[in-house]
Amino acid sequence: MDVNAHVRRLWRHRGTTVPAPRRGPRQQLDLDEILLTGISLADADGLAAVSTRAIAARLGRSAMALYPYVGSKEELLALMQDHASAMPAWADPGGSLTADLQAWSVALYEVYLAHPWLAGRPWSQATQGPHEQDWLERLLRIFDGWQVPPRSRPSAVTMLYATVRATAETTAAYRRMTREGATVWREQAAATREQIPDLADRYPLSTGLEPLTPDWQQNPRAALTGAVDLLAAALEAG
Repeated sequence: MDVNAHVRRLWRHRGTTVPAPRRGPRQQLDLDEILLTGISLADADGLAAVSTRAIAARLGRSAMALYPYVGSKEELLALMQDHASAMPAWADPGGSLTADLQAWSVALYEVYLAHPWLAGRPWSQATQGPHEQDWLERLLRIFDGWQVPPRSRPSAVTMLYATVRATAETTAAYRRMTREGATVWREQAAATREQIPDLADRYPLSTGLEPLTPDWQQNPRAALTGAVDLLAAALEAG
């Protein structure tokens, strides 16, 4: 892996220059176009559908023609990950820490829903690219503006990212669930109650837990909102 070349590709719109192919005509392909093609494949069919061969086929090129532009397969995925993570424009409400954290969390949640494969990329594979850095910097500015104690910030960052990723991943899974799959889930729940008639006695708290919303598909988003409210309240309490 040529680390310097990879960093230059990641930060190409923030002051670096993309390495040019060493042989042949210069810059026959556009890196952004390559990445958008890969993102389109991943959005439709998951990361398993992404390969230099598949991207090249859509661009009318050979797989070998892409290597000088993206590097290895893992470098390609990292470039796609950062490119797909571009932060949309939004204004922090500014009325409270809770409102600002809700705005940040929902914005990131929507990005993960638009590109469900992002939440499946391990944290150990953070790109260290500009778009991912934008999210963290925006979050820390919110903490700074509301004077969240520095000692609380690392844990709060982890809790927010983990909650957004988990709820977005669950929402995406619910969206992929077919009507047949939902029916099987309900049938199994009913069969469990029938086969274990004292289930409520064994597990009174978990069986008595009320859903956040009547629509089960909306529960992950409602859970995100509730979790952010709880965290903001804890941070405000010091």
